[in-house]
Amino acid sequence: MTLPRVLLADDHTLVLEGFRRLLDDQCELVGTVGDGRALLEAIPELKPDIVILDISMPVLNGIDAARVLKVKFPQVKVVFITMHADPAYVRAAFEAGASAYLLKRCVGEELGQAIRAVRSGNFYVTPLVTKDVVESMLRGIDGGAPSGPELTTRQREVLQLLAEGHTVKDIAGTLNISPRTVEFHKGQIMEQLNLHTTVELVKYALAQGLTSQT
Repeated sequence: MTLPRVLLADDHTLVLEGFRRLLDDQCELVGTVGDGRALLEAIPELKPDIVILDISMPVLNGIDAARVLKVKFPQVKVVFITMHADPAYVRAAFEAGASAYLLKRCVGEELGQAIRAVRSGNFYVTPLVTKDVVESMLRGIDGGAPSGPELTTRQREVLQLLAEGHTVKDIAGTLNISPRTVEFHKGQIMEQLNLHTTVELVKYALAQGLTSQT
């Protein structure tokens, strides 16, 4: 059986090296990237069958990257490996198109099983969060990241980059839009969320899992 082509996305070098060793005899590792935007740019060239990514990544977080990925490359399977055990993050990941969700603390025991499930067209959720997810869905409780006004994909991109300390000019270059458009989105975000300072923007982005920056 042909080994699946895997692309890794995580902003921690040691984590990437650990995944590389775990996958060595199960997959063909076609590349590693450190943020969600670099992941999307790498897919057309590297043509992975499976993408393994974290939720908290710079420039573009894993959830938003997965949303775009599944629209542009629906054949690519998405596997999240993250520290976030809250049901809200699990649901967000699967709503974005995930096929598997694992926690970093148990990846050594479960990654192979998850890869096999995904290759067979099935889903995999680590048992460490499955019970909480089911109970949360049955009760209608939205645990984890607090809910808030619905932002557009572009607004979420701008918010993450602002929260990570990028200038308006830098954001404009990254997103290929004008500085004036960035300022417009920033104003709309702050008005919708009733936020007034950059510190409040950062706190909101952290609470929503858009960034791990502090």
